[in-house]
Amino acid sequence: MGSKPLRVALALYWLVTAFPAFAGGEEPVTRPHLDHAAAARSVSLNGRTFINRGLVGAGRLPAGTVDFLGDTLGSFSSLQIAPGSWKRVGDHYEGILWTLPDRGRNDPGANLFFDYPARLERFRIRFTPGDGRLDIAPDGGLELRDFRGRRFTGADPGTGMLTERGLLLPAPASGIGSGKVSLDAESLQFTRDGGFYIGDEYTANIYYFDRRGQLRGLIQPPPAVAPSRDGRPYFGSLQAPDTGRRNNQGPEGMSLSPDGRTLFVALQSALMQDSATGNAAGRTGIRVLAYDVTGTPTPAQPVAHYVMQLPAYNDAGDGRAPNRTAAQSEIRAIDAHSFLMLARDGAGLGAAGSAPIVYKSILLVDVTGATNLAGTEYETGTASVLQDPAGTALRPDIVPAERIELVNMLNPAQLARFGLSVEALSEKWEAMDLVPALEPDRPDDYFLLVGNDNDFIARRCRMSGQSCDSSLDNDSRILVYRLSLPAPLPQARSR
Repeated sequence: MGSKPLRVALALYWLVTAFPAFAGGEEPVTRPHLDHAAAARSVSLNGRTFINRGLVGAGRLPAGTVDFLGDTLGSFSSLQIAPGSWKRVGDHYEGILWTLPDRGRNDPGANLFFDYPARLERFRIRFTPGDGRLDIAPDGGLELRDFRGRRFTGADPGTGMLTERGLLLPAPASGIGSGKVSLDAESLQFTRDGGFYIGDEYTANIYYFDRRGQLRGLIQPPPAVAPSRDGRPYFGSLQAPDTGRRNNQGPEGMSLSPDGRTLFVALQSALMQDSATGNAAGRTGIRVLAYDVTGTPTPAQPVAHYVMQLPAYNDAGDGRAPNRTAAQSEIRAIDAHSFLMLARDGAGLGAAGSAPIVYKSILLVDVTGATNLAGTEYETGTASVLQDPAGTALRPDIVPAERIELVNMLNPAQLARFGLSVEALSEKWEAMDLVPALEPDRPDDYFLLVGNDNDFIARRCRMSGQSCDSSLDNDSRILVYRLSLPAPLPQARSR
């Protein structure tokens, strides 16, 4: 073998061993991951076929839109069509859309936070497939209250805490939001009775609210996931904990199985103890928890606990080895063992710097063959799932969930049909929901709504009576894809 082939072989060997292929067979992403397919594309996983029929619609709200409490609207950390509201009317569809903003405009680097009350935003939407137009009209909202009936705050709690109903909760000890429970809302899931769950990034708790927005209970994370620093709970976001969820990387994804029995909760990136030392591309092994909610909406521990490996990518897109993890930002369950997962880079409109957009995709994940870690040292303690603390390979006794890409959002031709481009996409795509197409001749077809989080970035921004202006407008957007899924999901929510 000559010197050049030898160098190529050694380089390939290094890439494969340093960044092993994930379940699903996809390789690390080193250049912009673009999709130039014009036609429908199908993938198979565990003997079932799924079809992506492409981008079929889009809608937007101006960045300066004001919500029902008089603050600049923050989109969309999560979204869901209200149960029972989705219907077909002639040539279009109508429904009620609930969306979840996070903790309000903030700049953690400057320790800048607002006393932003937690809320859900409500919209009336109308989707016309003929021209792909999605109309989004603000229609009020719902303010959330803690156990005491008080407002939450978005302000970072630091080391501050308070106790409600015997539960330790984050709360700023002084300054902005002092005495209130801090909530950084990132994931949303409605229940059949109109109640809903919200995933909190500060604590990694899953809060359970009734239909009026009153907190009724919570699911605390297991010891492996609960953030801890110096041997004590640490709920702040300005410093990393020693173990548990990484700061600003909490339960970004949450979804009930269609039968309403299982609540899936997915962390945004690897736990601290599961992260490769000094390597931002080594945060790929995320935890996915499954709770049985048939007996109580707030079970004490999960019945299943899996590891799923996210893609790694190079943020310069120049072909060099991966240096970042494509964090997950939302999940939506298809059945009791598989779900869609939105994974993305940290580039695009609203991001600091000028890095190119490299990766924004929706993955199909199946936990059927994955190792169940429930009740093991990986859940009840802080044991790492990594074989080597400097790498990303899992321990030999841990089989991860399988995954395969279903939708690549970086399709220039499809985006152009709706006046968009890859380069102009928002950084943070964080929200999804599935609704049926309600076509008798295509009973397995669904629309997938995918929304961005604009981080309250607007040239004219108001929050809590104060100015929060930015130098640009980052509009709220929803993209609509059409999918064919192998088995019909229950359509009890629609008509």
